[in-house]
Amino acid sequence: MSGTPAHLDPRLLRAFLAVAEELHFTRAAARLYIAQQALSRDVRRLERELGADLFLRTTRQVTLTPDGERLVPYARRALAAQDDLLAAFRQARPLLVDLNSPGLVTGRAVLHLARELAPELELMARFESGLTWAAAEIAAGRLDASFGRYAGLDPALRAALDHQPVRHEPMAVLLPDHHRLAALEEVPLDALAGDRVYAGAGNPRTREWTDLAHRLFEGRGIEVAPPAPLAIGDEEFRRIIEKSGDPVLVVVGFPALPGTVLRPLVDPVPLSPVSLVWRKGLVHPGLDALRRAAARLTAERSWLRVPATGWIPAMDRDLAPVRT
Repeated sequence: MSGTPAHLDPRLLRAFLAVAEELHFTRAAARLYIAQQALSRDVRRLERELGADLFLRTTRQVTLTPDGERLVPYARRALAAQDDLLAAFRQARPLLVDLNSPGLVTGRAVLHLARELAPELELMARFESGLTWAAAEIAAGRLDASFGRYAGLDPALRAALDHQPVRHEPMAVLLPDHHRLAALEEVPLDALAGDRVYAGAGNPRTREWTDLAHRLFEGRGIEVAPPAPLAIGDEEFRRIIEKSGDPVLVVVGFPALPGTVLRPLVDPVPLSPVSLVWRKGLVHPGLDALRRAAARLTAERSWLRVPATGWIPAMDRDLAPVRT
């Protein structure tokens, strides 16, 4: 190696080590939660900065060059020293994780697995009702992470946040048990034409959900129900449903309440995009555990698969995750 720089970005060393240990760019990229293209770019930048080829690449295999083999122990020591430094100054405090409401299953499943992966850490659940509200709390430093529809947030708020897509969650309607569609096992979306459907209109905590409903109902003759009094707790929520008689837009994992039935929506199957959302620049081992748990469940349960009859807003499809 010649002409070595005065400083090296630790991210480049992590990219190098991942490839050196996997000897496979695709697996190394998955391990680091980054795109393969970004990983290749980081490795090429490190090679330029060191003035040395670190890998021999063919269509069939990746191997270390002599310079690459020589770099491995130095890279491991440098990154271990950085990890020790960060650990020494990292605040030993609970990670505050918003799950929106106690009945929603996606965030809870991720949190439970993260606790299993890192039992020595304290990950505390909070319930802020909607991502719009929670995201403002995250940006202000009063929460650490939440779950929900990242694309539905104000762009200025998104600029302060990072996210990792977790699930495209099928949507459903919660119907009063006397509703004309309650006898169906599944409710075709067009069958709601002429109905008013409650989707949190007027609730400042859940604007991203109301926006999703407007996009889903547009051109289908379905009206988003006007604002209702903000109901806190299952009992008050059930009372408001009974009083209005309106169906409620929910996800399939939403717990049915007494006097109601939960029916999946079909033709098409509308999907609610759920991301893990956190404050940009946040360093915390609990966040690392959450991200690992989310990635595992997403892969094992095919949570990001979009069925042939699935519907998801174009803006959600087009909004790429921010990688850190």
